[in-house]
Amino acid sequence: MRSVFDKKRAGGFVWLLLGVVFAVYSVIVFMGGSGTLFFAVWIMGAAVCLFMMTAKFAGLWKKVPNALRKASFVTFGLLFAFFLLVEGFILSGFSEKGERGLDYIIVPGARVYTSGPSVVLKYRLDRALVYLSENPGALCIVSGGQGGNEPFAEAVGMKDYLVKHGIPEDRILVEDKSLNTVQNMRYSAAILKDRGVDTGKAKIGIVTNNFHVFRCKGLARKAGFENACAFSAGSKPLYLPNNMLREFIGVLKDKLLGNM
Repeated sequence: MRSVFDKKRAGGFVWLLLGVVFAVYSVIVFMGGSGTLFFAVWIMGAAVCLFMMTAKFAGLWKKVPNALRKASFVTFGLLFAFFLLVEGFILSGFSEKGERGLDYIIVPGARVYTSGPSVVLKYRLDRALVYLSENPGALCIVSGGQGGNEPFAEAVGMKDYLVKHGIPEDRILVEDKSLNTVQNMRYSAAILKDRGVDTGKAKIGIVTNNFHVFRCKGLARKAGFENACAFSAGSKPLYLPNNMLREFIGVLKDKLLGNM
């Protein structure tokens, strides 16, 4: 009897610990000021953990029919394996180093503030600065419209940042209408086509954060950038779990919608 109770208590405390971790992390993500509501996913995770803790202490799981319990374990195992597979694809983009001598690079937008780019966006822009400095023949497309929580279009803030760091204005093309990554790629392609560029043959590079590379390359190919390469710009480790989970959902969504 004591061993059964100990197992119950140990399992319950594991769920409690996970719930606390998820709850604290949701606050960290919220305070990071990404401008999205994705922090709520971690709150939901905390709620699930607390429910499982309650069920464990109350012995409710033992009351579930054995066949249903086994089916639940198998289903969870398959879903977790699928999650790991997709995350593996996302991780494959972390080592992308792009190519020298490109015609254009595209920097997809992220949140901007009156004071400047968000942390995520700054990683992208700083990597773009390095490339543009080392490859003076390349032009840069900054792509991003204005969200409801932003003081101006992301592309405007991005151009301002690049110019302040020494990139001539005539090397920067502004795409300031897009509201997501799919549109970043499609609208950037439209700008180049208006300039008479064959997007299927032009040498294009996508500059974005490591967790964003895999999806961006898929979206770029679908938008007509057949020879697109990518530059992994890094990201802040503290927010990587949140960004990786968000990208998992993003990849599934864009695959289902035929965007990549």
